[in-house]
Amino acid sequence: MSQEKLRRFEEQISPHLKSAHNLAKWLMRSHEDAEDVVQESFLRAFSAFESLRGEDAKPWLLTIVRNTSMTWLKRNRDAGATVGLEEALEDPVERSPDPEERLLISCDREQVRRALEQLPLEFREAVVLREIEGLSYKEISATIGVPLGTVMSRLSRGRDWLKRLLSNPMPARSEGGSLR
Repeated sequence: MSQEKLRRFEEQISPHLKSAHNLAKWLMRSHEDAEDVVQESFLRAFSAFESLRGEDAKPWLLTIVRNTSMTWLKRNRDAGATVGLEEALEDPVERSPDPEERLLISCDREQVRRALEQLPLEFREAVVLREIEGLSYKEISATIGVPLGTVMSRLSRGRDWLKRLLSNPMPARSEGGSLR
């Protein structure tokens, strides 16, 4: 039974290791912490593997990675790790169907990476799950445990924030003048 469980686990879950690490890296903002989170997540996933019944394994695993990341962040409370949703943000003036796709094409990858890292955790995880991991809105909703409308709102606000960060990059240092 144990060998069969291991075989099925490797077949269904192991192909999503890269996605699990990618999500953990974006949430934790540290390669080393992401490694620890992924390792703990895979142990949890293996323990709970029997509960995966006919579901898509990728969102199931990413839910575990996300929950493990959140637990780790709470345990190791980093004041800069999360920004409350209460933080004042301007509402998007115009809706763009897929701004990050255009931005990824037109901007340097490193610039996009830095901009993504500046997003508050709630927005960063939604954008990463949708645009990098390719999860559907419904899968994101199940993964992060929020209603579909909240996913849509976080994606919209995250995309807008990302667009503003990339269209108005702040200089590394002021050169004696206005930043704008």
